[in-house]
Amino acid sequence: MGITASQVKELREKTGAGMMDCKKALVESGGDEEKAVMYLREKGLSKAAKKAGRATSEGLVTPYVSADGKTVVLSELMCETDFVAKNEDFQSFAKALSEKIAGLDVTSGVAADLPAEVADVTDLIAKLGENMGVGRFVKVASDDAIGVYIHSNNKLGTVVELKGSDDESLARDIAMHVAAMNPACISPKELAQDTLDKEKALYMKQAMDEGKPAEIAEKIVMGRLSKFYKEVCLIEQVFIKDDKKSIKDLLGKAEVASFHRLALGEGAPKDADSDD
Repeated sequence: MGITASQVKELREKTGAGMMDCKKALVESGGDEEKAVMYLREKGLSKAAKKAGRATSEGLVTPYVSADGKTVVLSELMCETDFVAKNEDFQSFAKALSEKIAGLDVTSGVAADLPAEVADVTDLIAKLGENMGVGRFVKVASDDAIGVYIHSNNKLGTVVELKGSDDESLARDIAMHVAAMNPACISPKELAQDTLDKEKALYMKQAMDEGKPAEIAEKIVMGRLSKFYKEVCLIEQVFIKDDKKSIKDLLGKAEVASFHRLALGEGAPKDADSDD
C-alpha cells in the first residue's frame, strides 16, 4: 500500500524520528501506525546497544526549581559530544528529567536509583545518534533559603541550603562560591580524625625539619592547620566576592544545612549535610 506524506508527518510528530526512518517504519508495518512506533522502538534499542560503552564525557547539568522555590533538582545528562549537548531535543530531555526527579521520593544518586522509565534514553539515542546516559542527581527540599548556581557552560551546578535564613540571594552567592572553591565539607568538625592526624603529623615533621623547638613547632602546626581549614571547609573559606570576609562572616546567625556540587567529569559529587 502507498504511504502518504501526512502519515509520515504524523509518525514523525509522535516519535521524533527522522522522516526517512518514519517512512520505512510505515512501509515495514503496512501503514499501521502502532506497529510502526514499535518498529522504531526496536530499532532504537538496537542502536542503543551498538553505542553502549562509548565514552560520554560531555553533556549538561540542568536545574529545576519549583514555582515556590522550595524544591530544587540538579541532574546530569551525558552524551559523547558538545554538539549533541547543544541540541534542542537533548536539552528538552534534560529539563524534563530534572522536573520528573522533583516529583520522586529521592534525595541523591545515579541513574540506577531512578525508575527505569525516567532514566530511559533509548529513544533519544536513536534520534540523535550518540551514546547517552543519566548521570548523578540531587534533590533538595526545604522551607529555608535554597541557592542555585549554574556555570555558564552548563557543565557545573551547585545548590546550597541554608538553615535559619530566607535570604535566597545569600544562598545563591554561597552556591557560586561552592562552584569556584569546591570545599570538601561544611566545617572543620566534619573532617575525619585520621585526615586531621595525617595533616598534623605532616606539619610537625616540616616544623621539626626546619629546626624549630617543640613548643614553637606546636604553634606552627596549629597555624598551618588553620590554613588547611580555610582550604577545605566551606565556612572557613574566604568569600570569592570579598576577600575581607569568610563564609562564616556572611552567614551571621544562619547555617549551611547542606551543599551539593555536580561537575561533569569530576566523579562523585561533593556534598555535605549538617544537623546543627
